[in-house]
Amino acid sequence: AIIKSGKVVIVLAGRHAGRKAVVVKTYEDGNSDDKRFSHCLVAGIERNPRKVTRAMSKKKVEKRSRSMKPFVKYMNVRHVFPTRYTVDMDLKKVVEETDLADPEKKVDVKKALKKLFDDRYLNQKNVTSEKKAAGSNYFFQKLRF
Repeated sequence: AIIKSGKVVIVLAGRHAGRKAVVVKTYEDGNSDDKRFSHCLVAGIERNPRKVTRAMSKKKVEKRSRSMKPFVKYMNVRHVFPTRYTVDMDLKKVVEETDLADPEKKVDVKKALKKLFDDRYLNQKNVTSEKKAAGSNYFFQKLRF
């Protein structure tokens, strides 16, 4: 399978079309109840961080990068486009599947995701491998099309 957890994908359909997301978990043959097709749980960026230049102060950089807004969603595998990039963010701990059914808990999941994304975005320098660094760098850039 091409779509594994940690893979950066581009959402093709729905409200978040054209947004980048990271696969949290995949379901190859679907589950028996409501989704009888292969699908995956993705966590992505609904609103990208704003542009930052070298001349900006640290405070301004912090403020502009705080504008990120995450989303969490189950998506049909046919509605996501896998890229060559992977990220090593540990999303399985943050995104609990049982919490997604309850709307109030989903808000908490999104807040935790925002915190995780913000931390990774501001500390991109201390990523272990060069490949993962390229992946996270790509993930946080706005998709140009």
